[in-house]
Amino acid sequence: MTALILFDFDGTLADTATDLAAAANRQRTRRGLDPMPIEILRPFSSAGARGLLRCALDMGTDHPDYEESRLQFLKDYEAAMIVDTRLFDGVPELLTQIKDAGMKWGIVTNKATYLATPIVEALGLADDCAALVCGDTTEHAKPHPLPLLHAAQVAGFGVDRCLYVGDDIRDIQAARAAGMPSIAAAYGYCGPDHPVETWQADRCAYSAQEIWPAIEQLTR
Repeated sequence: MTALILFDFDGTLADTATDLAAAANRQRTRRGLDPMPIEILRPFSSAGARGLLRCALDMGTDHPDYEESRLQFLKDYEAAMIVDTRLFDGVPELLTQIKDAGMKWGIVTNKATYLATPIVEALGLADDCAALVCGDTTEHAKPHPLPLLHAAQVAGFGVDRCLYVGDDIRDIQAARAAGMPSIAAAYGYCGPDHPVETWQADRCAYSAQEIWPAIEQLTR
């Protein structure tokens, strides 16, 4: 069947963790602290500045310096956000499989437009992307369903012909709220708090290569 496959971006299509972790570590070095290993920072990458500042500086959103630190983090990240960022292994082939099957694909991310668009373009994804919905495109961000519903509308698909792939529990919550089947990208960042198997996704993919078989099963 003709379908629209919607993807989260960070941790699902693109491995952005190294560049995000570098921006987080710049906040530590500004304070005279040693950099943290990327392995520690990586699981927080899907939560953006909020998650990475919590990990790198033990700084919650209620901290008096949070907003200043968040803005500096975003400034540092924007200055060097396509240094080590790459598509995950298997993603180019996956997108080709979707296209060859007569399906469309799009991106729904909580990343701000000014950050997401340059990376999407740099990775060569812009031409075939049927919809790019960012964290500031609609009134609400994920886990609210509105971004997914908006992407379906932009691409010209009914909700019953869409599914969503993401590496964060909020992705699966958004898909469920939107009435879309979901695939958990268990190879992504996934966060430190909730095991991926507890998200109640319709399928789990432990590599990008496992996504296409899951898509075939869910679009029969």
